[in-house]
Amino acid sequence: MGIAAVLVTVVCMCSLSLSAPDGDTKVGDPVDATPTEIPETQGKQARGDVPEEPEPTSPVSDFDNTYNYILSRLSAMDQAIHRLNVGHYTLDVKVTQLVDRVSQLDGTIGEVQDTMQQISLLTKENRKEIGRLEGCQKGRRVGYKCYLIYRTYETYPGAAQKCMERGGRMAMPQDRKEQEALADYVKAFFQPGNWPVWLGINDLRSEGLYLFEDNTRVTYFQWRKHFLSSQPDGGKRENCVAMASDDGDWWDNYCDRNMYYLCEFDA
Repeated sequence: MGIAAVLVTVVCMCSLSLSAPDGDTKVGDPVDATPTEIPETQGKQARGDVPEEPEPTSPVSDFDNTYNYILSRLSAMDQAIHRLNVGHYTLDVKVTQLVDRVSQLDGTIGEVQDTMQQISLLTKENRKEIGRLEGCQKGRRVGYKCYLIYRTYETYPGAAQKCMERGGRMAMPQDRKEQEALADYVKAFFQPGNWPVWLGINDLRSEGLYLFEDNTRVTYFQWRKHFLSSQPDGGKRENCVAMASDDGDWWDNYCDRNMYYLCEFDA
């Protein structure tokens, strides 16, 4: 009986010590039955009112973003290069077409130039034929030659060029007969004046060696012989020969002097 009472007493004391809120509560003090307060934040989290803090970004996600950005930039560069290649191809096609057109135009220009050359040659031939006919119709016929005086001033080289363009050459009296026929024609043409006219005779190649325009040597001469002025007297300064219209005598003159000239044509 005494042992049972002791055990009951010990059990009661233990239960009282376990139910005390803190160490300061003494046995026999009234126990506060108010429930322990829960922090407000913990309550809101429990109800879902406060959002949870985001988890920190992992290094793997940053790498993926950088990789995707690089891929997008490479794709944009590839598209730009493709557009550039397309533009180059288009430009190359246009340049090829332009080169073809230029080649065609060059061929057309070549044909036009050939045609113009042919026309020029035909014109020159026609002019020569017209000159020959004019020389024989308007001038003086002597044997197998026709002579025509042109009353335009030319130097010796200019007169030679004009006669050639007309299909003839400068007059070249080969003998006394031709010389006398020319002297009569020139005198009648300019009478009563006295006008010198160029003949196709010069000693430009060598002083004192007189040649016709066809480079054949002159064998007949009709130099003026007078005690005051005998010809030729110009030396190396006067190398081209002209005929005086009053008497048909020859004079040597400066080749750059402007005179009328006399052309001959084949009859």
